[in-house]
Amino acid sequence: MKKLLFTIAIVLGVVLVVIQFKPVKATVATVIVKPNYVNKEGLTIASRVKAPEGFIRDSVLEESFQEYVRNYVLKRFGSKVINYDGNPYFFQQGHIGVLDIPVPSNGLQQCADALIRIRSEYLWNTNQKDKIGFNFTSGDYCSWAKYAEGFRPKINGNKVIFRKTATKNNSKDSFYNYLNLIFNYSGTLSLFNELTQVTTVDKLQIGDMLIIGGSPGHVVMIADEIKNEVGEKRYLLFQGNTPAQSVHLLKNFENLDNSPWYSLKMNSEISVPGFTFADSKFVRFK
Repeated sequence: MKKLLFTIAIVLGVVLVVIQFKPVKATVATVIVKPNYVNKEGLTIASRVKAPEGFIRDSVLEESFQEYVRNYVLKRFGSKVINYDGNPYFFQQGHIGVLDIPVPSNGLQQCADALIRIRSEYLWNTNQKDKIGFNFTSGDYCSWAKYAEGFRPKINGNKVIFRKTATKNNSKDSFYNYLNLIFNYSGTLSLFNELTQVTTVDKLQIGDMLIIGGSPGHVVMIADEIKNEVGEKRYLLFQGNTPAQSVHLLKNFENLDNSPWYSLKMNSEISVPGFTFADSKFVRFK
């Protein structure tokens, strides 16, 4: 009888131990498994990255810059970031997508230049060519319209004079020659000084840029945004770089649980792969 009672006690003890540790095992599994928001089959920014549970993408106006950027075409998943000389960038772990935009072999189209090109191509493709224009670092405005008419800058130190020295040419080749001129004489500093500043985080939208102007400076663009029912927003970011290289959609190393989504704040430290913005400022194309 004592043997029987002893056996029953052991069995009951084992059952209680199993019941007790079952939830713990489930909890450990929950901690270890991180969410994965990347859709490897997606070939646009919007389709490459899924929204976390409870978040949605707001609709944007058709043919707007926001729609253009959100639906920018990506190369197949796993594509490498390539430098202008054709060689792979030394660090391939910081991105989850490469935008389908060529990198000129002339070494131009660095970080600010790449975003200038994306904005300019949007205006070109939507028949808003008269809005294409940017300041040089000197502060002098250089428009595509004047360039197409044949006006070229004569630059002497910080002094710039535009004179008509070429024949009229509205071609796409001429347009890219114009962009190369902008790439030479514009950059993060001119963009920061020229563009409208976004001063509150609730006003941020797709196409706005996180920027520090200078040498060295850097700039990244908001590629997409989502929000939840209480108004919390998260963002995707992409960047060009120096040396000139493929424009790429960034991971978030600072918060791997939310990566590649970022939570952005004004006047705060924000780190992206390869660069840290010590005091975050945002600007918007006119």
